[in-house]
Amino acid sequence: MNTAQLSERFKNFASMECSGSSALYEYLSIKISEDDEMLELSSYAQEGQPVPNLILGAVHYLLLKGSNHPLKDYYPSVTDKPKGLEGSFDQLKDFCELHRDEMITILQQRLVQTNEVRRCAYLYPIFCYIYEQVQKPLSMIEIGSSAGLQLLWDKYQYSYGTDEIYGDTQSDVHITSEIKGEHNPSFLKKSPPVVSKVGLDLHISDLGDTDDYLWLKSLIWPEHQERLDLFENAAKRFNEDPVKLIEGDGIALLPEVIDSLPKDTPICIFHTHVANQIPEDSKRALEEKIKAIGQERDVFHLHNNMWDRQLHLDYYLDGKEYTNTIGETDGHGRWFEWNLQKTLV
Repeated sequence: MNTAQLSERFKNFASMECSGSSALYEYLSIKISEDDEMLELSSYAQEGQPVPNLILGAVHYLLLKGSNHPLKDYYPSVTDKPKGLEGSFDQLKDFCELHRDEMITILQQRLVQTNEVRRCAYLYPIFCYIYEQVQKPLSMIEIGSSAGLQLLWDKYQYSYGTDEIYGDTQSDVHITSEIKGEHNPSFLKKSPPVVSKVGLDLHISDLGDTDDYLWLKSLIWPEHQERLDLFENAAKRFNEDPVKLIEGDGIALLPEVIDSLPKDTPICIFHTHVANQIPEDSKRALEEKIKAIGQERDVFHLHNNMWDRQLHLDYYLDGKEYTNTIGETDGHGRWFEWNLQKTLV
């Protein structure tokens, strides 16, 4: 990726992702987009990675690890009284020059694997919706599962702007979100039954590994204390109730994993904000594999960032294909739209 393309990536990241969510990352991303030296450093990122998330995560990781540099004074996650934005980019650039070798190693070896627990806010009503239609316990496969925290969606409690609580009402993980638009989901009071869960990822993040755990924390933006709290509580729950995670190419592994699942259960294959890292030919291969699976058994494919930013639910029932667009979602799950029809067929 050339400098002009990288610059555009950072501008888009600032306006589309950070605006209204992280003033620090918005400011730094705009400044990076105008600086050739920072763009050159960013070019060391692995192909297919979301570069702004990766380089900002790398900086955050080194700060959380204890690097004593004036840049830390601008990060709410590191100091109780962060400075204003003015001067932060100069310190960022100096920091990256001092830690250039470490930064390059991280950019070449680490992956963006954000465990955005709040995205479960829209997973919950979708899996409720599927269960209401099929009336069978569900088998779950997540592609790009990282540490597997979204596979615990049925172990969290949810609320959507009212006092009503859904899901596992005894859970320590309480997820809130806003539903936008004219339509609302039909929520089940308790989580639908799940008989099988498998997570697939090129690199499994081990919550028991101190370095992996710190890297996942580093991918949470500095101002987002609530996201950090959700992550830490969910990680604790995962350690108490672990899920099977398999390291490897999730698309290649899919047929083998499906053969291992209970034969009489509908399969729910899902991934959130992962497909933007998947090459186009691999996306098409995934769709072909799901189509082939759909000729043998009922399968649901929940995804976004495949071909557009919207959330989609595609599925095969009795070998027949159906498609639905659910709507837009906030990248961190703070809100989502709901445009599903009342019944699957």
